[in-house]
Amino acid sequence: MASVRHSERVRDLLENAIINGEYEPGTKLDFQELQEKYTCSRTPIREALQLLDKSGMVRIAPKQGTFVTQFAIEELAERFEVMAELEGMSARLAARRMNESEINKLQESHKICSDHLKAGSFDGYYNENNIFHSKIYDGSKNKFLAHEAKQMHAVLHPYRRMQLRARNRMRESLSEHETIIAAIRDGDPQTAEQAMKSHVKIQGDSFNDFLAALNKT
Repeated sequence: MASVRHSERVRDLLENAIINGEYEPGTKLDFQELQEKYTCSRTPIREALQLLDKSGMVRIAPKQGTFVTQFAIEELAERFEVMAELEGMSARLAARRMNESEINKLQESHKICSDHLKAGSFDGYYNENNIFHSKIYDGSKNKFLAHEAKQMHAVLHPYRRMQLRARNRMRESLSEHETIIAAIRDGDPQTAEQAMKSHVKIQGDSFNDFLAALNKT
């Protein structure tokens, strides 16, 4: 039982390291390095990687090793398409179900994003942006949807981080947040859903900007 708890702790730490960009997509994870970093034996590391493999954060390749998941362009486009649908549905339900207090907290999160943008803090904006989206998932009042959206969000974290690095993307993102919040506050499910889908989905010029950001890594 202790081993399971220890492996879950390592899983959480490693997942956060991937999310925060310490390990880029495609990076091969070294067992010895992970053992030293997390001061544990090989077994919890192996169990943690198996958990991350199930969630899609890493890929275990027999006889090759374990790698941070790296998607082909087509796979990325498909996953962002699904992510847009999940987030769009979350926003639609949130527009129907979030109460005034929850909407005010969403507005506060948006204000923090704005402060980070003014300060030129990419990491600050990125982290608060994740909180902003999580509040909408929870605001859907659908636990299964929130879980699926958060899991997909986690898998795409490294790429969403790259996406935000495209020129002027943070400023555009903040403006899009305003439209989403307004629709949720107005109780307009359709507008909230469409605004969120457009906010998340990568297509047209946004997709080309995203590819340019990927090529810089």
